[in-house]
Amino acid sequence: MTSWAGRTAADIAAAVREGRVTPREVVAAHLARIERLDGRVGAFRVVRAAAALDEADEVGARNGLAELPLAGVPVAVKDNLAVRGESKRVGSAATPDTPAGADHVTVARLRAAGAVVVGLTNVPELCVFGTTEGVHGTSRNPWDPARSAGGSSGGSAAAVAAGLVPLALGNDGMGSLRIPAANCGLVTVKPGHGVVPAGIGEGDWFGMSENGPLATTVEDARLMLAVLAGDRADGGPVRRADSGSLRIAVSPRSPLAGVPVSRPYANAVREAAELLMKAGHQVRRADPPYPASLGLTALVHWTAGTAVDARGLDRRRLARRTRVHAAVGRAFVRTATTGRGREALRARLEPFFDAHDVLLTPALARRSPAAAPWHERGWLRNIVADTAYSPFTPPWNLTGWPAMALPVGTLPSGAPCAVQLVGRPGSEAALLELAERIEALRPWRRTAPLD
Repeated sequence: MTSWAGRTAADIAAAVREGRVTPREVVAAHLARIERLDGRVGAFRVVRAAAALDEADEVGARNGLAELPLAGVPVAVKDNLAVRGESKRVGSAATPDTPAGADHVTVARLRAAGAVVVGLTNVPELCVFGTTEGVHGTSRNPWDPARSAGGSSGGSAAAVAAGLVPLALGNDGMGSLRIPAANCGLVTVKPGHGVVPAGIGEGDWFGMSENGPLATTVEDARLMLAVLAGDRADGGPVRRADSGSLRIAVSPRSPLAGVPVSRPYANAVREAAELLMKAGHQVRRADPPYPASLGLTALVHWTAGTAVDARGLDRRRLARRTRVHAAVGRAFVRTATTGRGREALRARLEPFFDAHDVLLTPALARRSPAAAPWHERGWLRNIVADTAYSPFTPPWNLTGWPAMALPVGTLPSGAPCAVQLVGRPGSEAALLELAERIEALRPWRRTAPLD
């Protein structure tokens, strides 16, 4: 019998549309894999086994099944987005255990495209930190279970990397898609502002948070992004068009002074640069003019976003690191709300992107921290750990420009390494084309060897 767990979303949807397999068979295969492996991975807070099978039958009975782009594809949803009939806990004991009355718009779009929601994935409390652990569980990197899957979309990334689902929905406010994708060997896209509906928490962290896909291939990431972005006459952010020879700046330098980049991530950037040069692009070393104030600007928005999200919650039920983060941020909410810091950063970086079409950087500075009870540790220790390994992602939330992560090379442990591609507003299609080219020249193993 063909095993559908571990197959790509594109393969599954095609097989369902052609009648070679039913949505129930596909979902049942993935539920069996979740039951067998998730105890070692910690991807899910809630698995919707019975509901998912019922919904798979509903998909199979739909008129127009042959037109559904995600027909019968199991998906996981990050636990800060509403799923009808399920509570949204956002990794916390302080949030209400009340079932949502309706789907978030992105979840509704996935369902309309034929996808089946099999569960909600673990996140750090209020999706604040770059590791995923807390009262609802710890998400581990399936490639290196002693290490964190990353955060805050850590459970979603772990689910895809372990082959528990072919696609997962996450979001990214300071790197929360790109960090776990880089740790777990996945492809992700943080779209530019306004491409995909946000509606994440109270104000989307001042417009910095964006919803996006986690996938094992560029094709699957493109497919899911198209669904999330909605139908557009021009093809939207995933339209296929030959961008020709692009001007690509390569910068392995950390945006934050004093944060070193480990050799595997620097090597991954060099390898990706060589691949893109062979593909005919104009590649040269060039560092963006990151301001010395970047770290402070990021901290202001990071903490202030948490302060807003924590309003109305019982602070006694929040973990200590979250309470401190929110308390620090309360002093910065007014500053962050003005948007002046983000406008100044965009103005400083725009000339660089006038001279270059795409920026290539490491996705991370080093491998993720150990899978440990970081929620029981002090705030400063968490801040230092997160900043030391993920300095490359926050600038592009502050600017609101598109960025993606994809695997290139490996770490000494055998876990995947990754690079980041950044573009100007509206460049999602160009980034996907570059990623597709890298994938074709240097293919990678799709799921971690857990069996």
